[in-house]
Amino acid sequence: MSPDPLRLLRCPLCGQPLGGQPTGEGGTRTLRCPRGHSFDLARQGYVNLLAGRASHTGDSAEMVGAREEFLGAGHYDPISTALVAAAIASGAVDRAGGGADGTYPELVVDAGAGTGRHLAAVLDAVPDAVGLALDVSKPALRRAARAHPRAASALCDTWTTLPLADASTALLLNVFAPRNGAEFRRVLRPDGALLVVTPAADHLTELVERLDLLRVDPAKSDRVAESLDRGFELVDRGRHSHRMWLRRPEVTTLVGMGPSAWHLDPDRLAARIEGLPEPVEVTAAVEVGVYRPR
Repeated sequence: MSPDPLRLLRCPLCGQPLGGQPTGEGGTRTLRCPRGHSFDLARQGYVNLLAGRASHTGDSAEMVGAREEFLGAGHYDPISTALVAAAIASGAVDRAGGGADGTYPELVVDAGAGTGRHLAAVLDAVPDAVGLALDVSKPALRRAARAHPRAASALCDTWTTLPLADASTALLLNVFAPRNGAEFRRVLRPDGALLVVTPAADHLTELVERLDLLRVDPAKSDRVAESLDRGFELVDRGRHSHRMWLRRPEVTTLVGMGPSAWHLDPDRLAARIEGLPEPVEVTAAVEVGVYRPR
C-alpha cells in the first residue's frame, strides 16, 4: 500500500486524522487516530474503515473474479482510455508536477473502484499523482490493493461518510458505481473534477434481448446529472463506444461480472449463451460526464 494517500484518511468514527504505526520493514500495519480508534491493515493490503455494518456487501468473489478476467483481457481498455483523456482534459491533475501546494502528490480517488483497473490507468497517465481505491467489497479490494504501486485501498461504504479529509481530492472517479453527491462534494477540492462513467442506452445491446439482461434506462445520464445538481455543475459529457468480438465463455464472464448476475437463473442463462453465434459482436457504449464543484 502506498503511504502517500494515508495522510488524507480520516477516522470513520470521529473524523480525526489517521496516523500509521510502523512495524519495521513490513511497513504500516495499523492506522490510529488521536482518540485511540485503530484500524488494521489486512494482509491482502487494504485497510478496513467501515464504521459499523455496511448497507450492502458489494460484489461477490465470483463477480470480482469474472471482472478481473474480463478486464484483464483488455475488452474495456477503451473505456479506461476515455477516462484518462477526460481526466487530463479536466486539468484537475497535473501531469508534470505535485499537488497544489507543491509538497504532496495530488490524490485521485476511485469511489466504487472494483479491482482498481481504471484507477491504475489514470495513475499511469499522471505519474506524480497517488490513488485511493474505495469499495465495500473485500474480494474487490484484495485485487485493488495490488492494482498500482502508487495506490492505497480502503474498505468503506460509499453511501455513508467517506473516510477522507475535506477538499482532499483532486480527481474523483466513479465508474459504473453508486454516487454519493454530498460526500463527493465535501472531499473534492474547489478546483477538482468528478468523472462519472455510466452505460449508454445501447451498452451490450446485442446481448440484452438474447439473454434477458437488465436494460439501461435511456435517461440514466440525465438522472445522474440531476442527482448531482445540488453540488456539481456538468461541464462536459462525451459518448464513447467500441465493438467487442466475444466467444461464449467471455460472454459468460461479462454477464457474471455485472448486475444481471444477481437476477438470472444460471441454467437458463447457460442455455441462451450456448445459442449465440461464436464469436458474437457486442457493443460497449458509455458516457463520461465531467463535473465541477459549485
